[in-house]
Amino acid sequence: MKLSIIALSAIIGLSACDAYAGGHTAAPVAQSNGILVNDVGMSLYTFDPDTASSSACNGGCAANWPPLVAPADADEAGLFTTISRDDGSKQWAYDGQPLYLWINDRTPGDTTGDGVGGNWHLARP
Repeated sequence: MKLSIIALSAIIGLSACDAYAGGHTAAPVAQSNGILVNDVGMSLYTFDPDTASSSACNGGCAANWPPLVAPADADEAGLFTTISRDDGSKQWAYDGQPLYLWINDRTPGDTTGDGVGGNWHLARP
């Protein structure tokens, strides 16, 4: 399935030109089959212990669940916001939930992280 900037713009309410203006500072997220995915189609996840302002997944956890990193000058839009991580980097969040990838998802469309440990869930709009 081919993802498009149109899907992204529909989610965050931006025009196709605005979504990637200024060096991709808008959230690089689209929707595919009812879940949020990154700009190359990899599934995104949320972690129950997180809050709207912080990630509980750092260190070894972040090695297995890489955060969806946001540039320092990220443009927040609609339900897409950023949080500051323990290491000082920024991470994208959707509707108050920081977003992550799962190291064991190998190809776009994989959803093998859903339900891991009872705390990880596919990110859904």
